[in-house]
Amino acid sequence: MGYSRILGTGSFLPSQVLTNAQLAERVETSDEWIVSRTGIRARHIADDEHKTSDLALRAAEAAIASAGIAKDEIDLIIVATTTPDMIFPSTACILQEKLGLPGIPAFDVQAVCAGFIYALNTANAYIKSGMAKKALVVGAEIMSRVLDWEDRRTCVLFGDGAGAVVLGASEEPGILHAKLAADGRYQGLLNTPAQISSGKIQGIPYLHMDGPAVFKFAVKSLSEIAQSTLAEAGVDKSAVDWLVPHQANLRIIESTAKHLGLPMDKVIVTLPEQGNTSAASIPLALDVAVRDGRIQRGQTVLLEGIGGGFAWGAALLIF
Repeated sequence: MGYSRILGTGSFLPSQVLTNAQLAERVETSDEWIVSRTGIRARHIADDEHKTSDLALRAAEAAIASAGIAKDEIDLIIVATTTPDMIFPSTACILQEKLGLPGIPAFDVQAVCAGFIYALNTANAYIKSGMAKKALVVGAEIMSRVLDWEDRRTCVLFGDGAGAVVLGASEEPGILHAKLAADGRYQGLLNTPAQISSGKIQGIPYLHMDGPAVFKFAVKSLSEIAQSTLAEAGVDKSAVDWLVPHQANLRIIESTAKHLGLPMDKVIVTLPEQGNTSAASIPLALDVAVRDGRIQRGQTVLLEGIGGGFAWGAALLIF
């Protein structure tokens, strides 16, 4: 069956930066309060005229260029997002039109902060089954539009951005193993419960999170699924060159790394300057580390993430 392998990475962050000090002018908080609890110092915020597909387009173009392929070689587009341009069509279809790639399959995946892992695993299955040869996988979010900017428990956490990879069929090892999980019993701990009915918003349209409960569940579930992914792949944790986790909270990242026995100098952390960009955070962090030379070809990389649902997953790969 061969493998699917990451051929190129790309990312995009809006130019507007919102620092903790600036945020403290809008809500009762401080730089010290935010940093001590989350590790976040700043986040990027999309301009009013930008849509999620615009951010996705910039990341996708960068990934295609990095892969060194013509864009018409792409035969599958999957976008992971919880902040789509509109109810329908999918953001993937809108991105497809902007890329000028009509006719190929294009669809969204909604697993919130675990969305990129879900999308990557789906693209991997398409490629290994022979249903696709080169897939564009994008995580893109404008989380700032579902935040209550008067709620300091949540508005300090999130930012906007997009990351992408091109995944291609390969005889060389690429994605070695991936695992996904979900448990809808915990949906009340992290959600945005509104819906549209009769032209009006029904329910609360802002992100809600029970921070302590999410923290506890995240550390346990991420540690377990990372360890089982390694075990099922027959790879010892000592062989992992880099951990690229979802960038939600520095304490979660540190706790997960500790459970895996990995020093923090083997963990890619972009959280301080980007905040939690939901489905975009893993591909954003991956692209940063690839472009600055830390992650190199032939190295073993472990990706992991968890989001509302709860939905979570991990992917082990040779870059």
